[in-house]
Amino acid sequence: MSAPTSRLLNLLSLLQTRRDWPGPLLADRLGISHRTVRRDVDRLRELGYRITATMGPDGGYRLDAGADLPPLLFDDDQAVAIAVALRTAAVSGAGIEEAALRALTTLRQVLPARLRHRLDVIEPAGIAARPGDAPATPVSPGTLLEVATAVRAEQVLRFDYASRADPAAPPSRRRVEPHGLIVSAGRWYLMAWDLDREDWRVYRVDRMTPSLPHGRRFAPRAIPGGSAAAFVSARFSGSAPDAREDRWPCTGTVVLDLPARDVLPFAGDGTAEDLGDGRTRLTSGSWSWVSLAAALARFDAAIEVIGPPELRAAFATLAERSAVAAGRAR
Repeated sequence: MSAPTSRLLNLLSLLQTRRDWPGPLLADRLGISHRTVRRDVDRLRELGYRITATMGPDGGYRLDAGADLPPLLFDDDQAVAIAVALRTAAVSGAGIEEAALRALTTLRQVLPARLRHRLDVIEPAGIAARPGDAPATPVSPGTLLEVATAVRAEQVLRFDYASRADPAAPPSRRRVEPHGLIVSAGRWYLMAWDLDREDWRVYRVDRMTPSLPHGRRFAPRAIPGGSAAAFVSARFSGSAPDAREDRWPCTGTVVLDLPARDVLPFAGDGTAEDLGDGRTRLTSGSWSWVSLAAALARFDAAIEVIGPPELRAAFATLAERSAVAAGRAR
């Protein structure tokens, strides 16, 4: 890279790290004169960067938002974080999959080989978010890369697993054969065969602390349900332990006194049919009849139960519990 080009990139990198840079400080950091700083700032402006001059005893520069998106500069960690976010968006089911995939392809083309290799091991499958899913929990990029590497290389993964019930408790030690990464509602999960428990398990990646190096290679097992995504989706639905059916154990149908446009954003994996006159037929599921009734009641509208009878009985149970709770409140 030529000296002027390298200097421009260094200047751009500095401008992106803080809001205001005094001119003399920039010149000192880059080892150039203040006049050269002004000339390089003008070159960046020609490339589309909106750099404004700041007033003061020393004078300085500020990188502001512009009308168009100029070329951007990221360090290694930022590039990997953006790529992981785009991979997540590409399987999120949020309606931006195509745009996310195109952006990921564009970014991957300009990544150095050392970063492309790190990114390529992350191949998650996506499953639909469920009603009542908890908010996403941050995952360390390093942890995600280690888990993805073990999945890709078909190597035994050892990790400490934090307790969900008591985060302060000592983590348990696990040895697994990792078979797939899944992302749902911004949360990352690992589907694996637990070697000590001799059973399929689903682990939250944000609660994992991998140990290095990874273990021996293993021969992949036949996954119940056909794929890691189908297995995890079935488990989240409360299906039978063998996860051969991806469906909720309790499914019912109601008519809501709401137009379909107000129901669809909150229907989750249910199906909504516009009946006209501001009414919508909604078929949805949950792990129990009372939880399904509670989920449907959140629409805050008149509800007509179509069936089955278990759902109607669940609304009665929910009403009784609500009456007791209201009485205690009084």
